[in-house]
Amino acid sequence: MGRPANPPSRRVLFLGGARSGKSAAAEARAHAVAGPGGSVTYLAPATARPDDPEWTARIAAHRARRPATWRTVEDADPIPTLRAGGVVLVDCLSLWLARVLEASAPAVEQRCTELVAAWAAAPGYVIAVSSEVGMGVVPATAAGRRFRDELGRLNAAVAAASDEVALVVAGRLLPLVAP
Repeated sequence: MGRPANPPSRRVLFLGGARSGKSAAAEARAHAVAGPGGSVTYLAPATARPDDPEWTARIAAHRARRPATWRTVEDADPIPTLRAGGVVLVDCLSLWLARVLEASAPAVEQRCTELVAAWAAAPGYVIAVSSEVGMGVVPATAAGRRFRDELGRLNAAVAAASDEVALVVAGRLLPLVAP
């Protein structure tokens, strides 16, 4: 029995720390929803940095593990892709926010509000990955603390508009339930 051409709308958020397995969990979910050979739009807000070979290697590793049937969109603005429907995987919101903070610091709240609205209204099965950075050391710089605080607010808003949220720790999914 095949999968439906358009899976029902659903919003799923995977949170976790560095190297926790959150991207792998999100990719596994996208593959399960789309089915073997199914179509997934993988939105990557991060861009290559020619002066940073380690970053380039990270991006290459992410690209290499995606099935050939998946379409990759490398774009700083996930909103049009979320509105397009289908199975969409955004990896990751923390990289998107970092770019927003770099480009338009005064408009951060507006951009986050627009993203959450697009997430909530997405017509397809959407999956997002985001870093959970509020559980560790307090950043030493004002910019680091601002990023941590803004990401915490964004994660909470996206989680509130999600059907399912999971924290990934050491490769293990911990479902989070609303209070």
